[in-house]
Amino acid sequence: MTTIRILTADQARDAIPDLSETLSDCVNGGASLGFMQPYGPADAVSYWQEIADSVQAGSIILAVAEHEGKVVGTVQVGLASKPNQPHRGDLMKLLVHRSARGLGLSRKLMEAVEAEAARRGRTLLVLDTATGSEAESIYPRFGWQRVGVIPDYAMWPQGGFCGTTLFYKRIA
Repeated sequence: MTTIRILTADQARDAIPDLSETLSDCVNGGASLGFMQPYGPADAVSYWQEIADSVQAGSIILAVAEHEGKVVGTVQVGLASKPNQPHRGDLMKLLVHRSARGLGLSRKLMEAVEAEAARRGRTLLVLDTATGSEAESIYPRFGWQRVGVIPDYAMWPQGGFCGTTLFYKRIA
């Protein structure tokens, strides 16, 4: 059975071991997420603690996918805090553990976090993802519009430059 939930800060803290395993798996699988290989679950703990603090502060929405009682997927929306951007959010780190791919979790996570962002008054979401990655092909299927590419924006976790592709989606 699969469940999609928006987490509170306390729930996010409780989920840190599974979230850390999922992030580690994705980075070690080649996803460009801001971290370099090798990257173990212990390396991810401080990142998820910061995310839980941001959930508590109300600046991040954190959604998770649980399969058979374990968190195996996640996505975030950072809520823009500038006075001229109360309508915008930044979609970040759509992750699905390699063992749980093919279950439709990416779509379910996106639907849940987009609905929650809309509920919180957001009407526009933006994201960037590694050009040429598996993730880049997912977003258009979910209704996101491609804007363009910035070359040599970041590095692949195993090294070497990668571009980033920018997308946006109106959600309300």
